[in-house]
Amino acid sequence: MKTAEIRELSLKELQERIENEEAQLLKLKLNHSISPLDNPMKITESRKNITRMKTILTERNRNENKKS
Repeated sequence: MKTAEIRELSLKELQERIENEEAQLLKLKLNHSISPLDNPMKITESRKNITRMKTILTERNRNENKKS
């Protein structure tokens, strides 16, 4: 997921996406520990997506706090 796509999401959608990605990452890690994945880079990609979303969420929260 690209940064531009993430910025278009509402606050609620962003939080839901983060939860879903974290659950998916956990499943990927468990599956990889049992039997190797075809593409282990999916784990890294998922982690980076979660980090991007959390960064944008933090930016939004800081901007809201500055406005108040």
